[in-house]
Amino acid sequence: MTMTIRVCVAGATGWAGGAVVKAILQSPDFELSGAIARRTAGEDIGTVLGLSPTGIGIAATLDGALGRPTDVLLDYTKPDSVKARTVEALRRGLRVVIGTSGLAVGDYEEIGREAAARKLGVVAVGNFSITAALAKHFALFAARHLPSWEILDYAHADKPDAPSGTVRELAEELATVGRNQLGLAIEQVQGEKRARGATIAGTQVHSIRLPGYVISFETIFGLPDERLTIRHDAGSGAGPYVSGTLLAIREVMRISGLVRGLDRLLFREKP
Repeated sequence: MTMTIRVCVAGATGWAGGAVVKAILQSPDFELSGAIARRTAGEDIGTVLGLSPTGIGIAATLDGALGRPTDVLLDYTKPDSVKARTVEALRRGLRVVIGTSGLAVGDYEEIGREAAARKLGVVAVGNFSITAALAKHFALFAARHLPSWEILDYAHADKPDAPSGTVRELAEELATVGRNQLGLAIEQVQGEKRARGATIAGTQVHSIRLPGYVISFETIFGLPDERLTIRHDAGSGAGPYVSGTLLAIREVMRISGLVRGLDRLLFREKP
């Protein structure tokens, strides 16, 4: 028999969080055990999302949301609060799925140590889209054979974190596959060195923030007389992220320690 997974969602009324909450409420495989959203605290999560009342009141804090038994905390909030909430959840015996971008390597190292010490799973994903995970996987495969690459990171004008969690995750994992070769070291660039982008784990990353974009990224590989571009473009709806999020919630029940990237769940072996 399949166990119903009880999920508390932080950021439950947000763009992605709200879509996942609706999917959880409609699925026999999951049970919504709690909801966190500061602005609408005290209201019924179903009513806020335009559904029938659920009997689950929105809480302002994790402590306030854990009135019912919970297996997994799903966090779709902001980078300034997600680490502390994740550590608190682990110390309460919960597994965690992180959909919030903007955390640094050191933050993930701390979370990973906490998860490993408690033998609990944490899945951190910069982008829950299955097609984005494929684009990342293909880029990591290409890096085994092509020595030079850079990443372009596109998002809407008011996205606060740069680069996106998707691109930061990709850049850091590219460094585990191969060593990026620059034609000219950044220190030797004449003029404004920052025009060459930010160096993240040996990869030059260029973040573009303009109206008209949702989330896109492209990894460009260059060789003499040829180049390869692997690009992913997201639309304006949150639907593509729901199935990947539910997959991560299922998989975190089987994991001990930290796993970063949806592709690591889809492809058990490194590309």
